[in-house]
Amino acid sequence: MVSPSRGAGDGMDPADDALLRETQRLLSTSLTFAGGPVEVAERLRAALMQAHPGLMAALPGGPATHAAQLARALTWLVHHLDRPPVLVEGTGRLGAALAACGVEPGQMRLVGAALAEAMRAGMAPGQWRQDFDLAWRSTWQHVFEWISHGAVRAAYDPPVWDATVVAHELRRPDLAVVRLRPDLPMPYRPGQYARVQVPELPAIWRPYSLAGAPRRNDLVELHVRAKTTSGVSGTLVHRTRVGDPVRISRAEGGMTLPSDPGRNLLLIAGDTGVAPLKAMLIELADTGDPRSAVLFWGVRDLDELYDIDEIAAAARAARRATVVPVVSEGDPGPYASGLVTDAVAAYGEWSDHEVYLAGPPLMLAATSLAMQQLGVSPDRIHHDPPE
Repeated sequence: MVSPSRGAGDGMDPADDALLRETQRLLSTSLTFAGGPVEVAERLRAALMQAHPGLMAALPGGPATHAAQLARALTWLVHHLDRPPVLVEGTGRLGAALAACGVEPGQMRLVGAALAEAMRAGMAPGQWRQDFDLAWRSTWQHVFEWISHGAVRAAYDPPVWDATVVAHELRRPDLAVVRLRPDLPMPYRPGQYARVQVPELPAIWRPYSLAGAPRRNDLVELHVRAKTTSGVSGTLVHRTRVGDPVRISRAEGGMTLPSDPGRNLLLIAGDTGVAPLKAMLIELADTGDPRSAVLFWGVRDLDELYDIDEIAAAARAARRATVVPVVSEGDPGPYASGLVTDAVAAYGEWSDHEVYLAGPPLMLAATSLAMQQLGVSPDRIHHDPPE
């Protein structure tokens, strides 16, 4: 395998092109002999877990997600090996994404040997050949170099993730729950947000809270309300379909669960502000966190409880979590009625809790003031600055 910096055009001369195609043939043939990308990926994941568990733990998702990501990566690598510019750009982006996850380039050195062993272990006796071994190891040497360059570049050029819409549910005429799968590992902590770009409006990025479950899978969930049919929100709600591309920036925001489990949690949401707080409930469930958490979700009417079933399920899965919907107008059904701040005040005493707020700007200001009047110290009231 040769560096794409040589030659003209795509960096190849005929001899280089022939060598790359032969290497590609060896990789493809050996991958088939070893059981295919899915089987090889599972063996590779198991080997990496045994040799360097911290490497896999840094990536979002669980074992099934990691195996699927590795299988996609192997398929992509073999398919693009004869296109060096694409290969260099793609592996560089992978390096930037891994750096964002906290993976150091040095942690990746062992992957080449683990990959060769995962290939060999899937073949019948005598099928693993020296040319297979050489092809994989030499390929990995170049891939590792490009990943390392991408990691260095990420320090001054923050990565952006290309993602694909995998689910789009119109929960109300003006509101959709959209699930995205980034093409590379994307780290985030429950409670954070990221900026999103749609192809229709390439110059505009809009922030949305992330409501996914990073310990379970590699999906990002957005709760999007559109006041009009235009703009990023209008596009995501009214004109986005499964299979469409979007772009996501690095996760931002400090409204995340404190590492100190000494204080119980009060979560107060308005409208789609429930998204980051839903992510927090899922995190409490997935980690078996012993803290108590009460989520108050203030809405105008019953129709605005667009995600109550999933949020209630997340609370039930946690050790000590409760959801209290509060309906301000019309029939409240089985739920509390009135202003959410009044319901919070009537429910209990909160001065020793960590309080998290998410919702429209006016709601944040009013609720923050109300909580201080109830004896909560301002330094225990957390919300992202409104935009």
